[in-house]
Amino acid sequence: MLLGVSAAPAGQGGSGLIVNVTHRARALHPGEIVVLNVRTSEAPASLGATAFGAEIRFFPAGPANVWSALIGIDLEVEPGEHAVAVRATGVDGSLSETDYTLAVEPKQFATRRLRVEPRYVDPPPEVVERILRERDQQAALFPVSTAVRYWRGGFLRPVPGRANSAFGRRSVFNGQPRSPHSGADFRAGTGTPIKAPNDGVVVLAADLYFSGNVVIIDHGWGLYSYFAHLSAIDVAEGDRVRKGMVVGKVGATGRVTGAHLHWTVRLNDARVDPLALLELFPAEGGR
Repeated sequence: MLLGVSAAPAGQGGSGLIVNVTHRARALHPGEIVVLNVRTSEAPASLGATAFGAEIRFFPAGPANVWSALIGIDLEVEPGEHAVAVRATGVDGSLSETDYTLAVEPKQFATRRLRVEPRYVDPPPEVVERILRERDQQAALFPVSTAVRYWRGGFLRPVPGRANSAFGRRSVFNGQPRSPHSGADFRAGTGTPIKAPNDGVVVLAADLYFSGNVVIIDHGWGLYSYFAHLSAIDVAEGDRVRKGMVVGKVGATGRVTGAHLHWTVRLNDARVDPLALLELFPAEGGR
């Protein structure tokens, strides 16, 4: 079956090797994940696409000659029509290309107002260098699209609790506006085990100023999981993790108001809602 949760719209026709292109998604809003499905007349020698400035990779979707790819619509993408350029090369060297349009609709996000320790709103001078170094370290990670796809099948919910803080909310700390909330917060008590939602490699396991103890997993092909505010880290950088493996424990480290799990997902550097990943690719028994 084709991957996704919503009814597929009428496909946009291709040319030559590309028969047609369709998509599936919860919605076409900033912060969503899109599953792009391409049907070809035969197995191509290569198949790729470009969307929102990122190179997109395809994998077999199940039916013969149907291929799927994941596209991330960043939290702050401008509404309007955005082109996806799809290209396929046949075994005979022939090139087939087509453009597919994603019409991104506007979305209004709520505002959350929180009180935290003053040092997390106006950091003292002696930690500014640390904050900048950690920011640059993370900024260098997410644009990297590892050539290996580690993830397979559906994604597990990392903790059993419900998400209690909406993705995309505009954040105001101690009366000062800050960056939008780019993850989902899950209700869970201190010490609750955090499970890897899918296979991957740990690329960061460290104590960061704002995020506290964090674990970042590279699932491959530009897909990352970022867990923050942990009370304990149970993996090390370079570790290969399997779906369901415990990578840490819930805590309240860093800029928080209480214990919970903050889970951020990056897809080709786009900030996307982790709940979209769970709904598009649910793991059996993982809810």
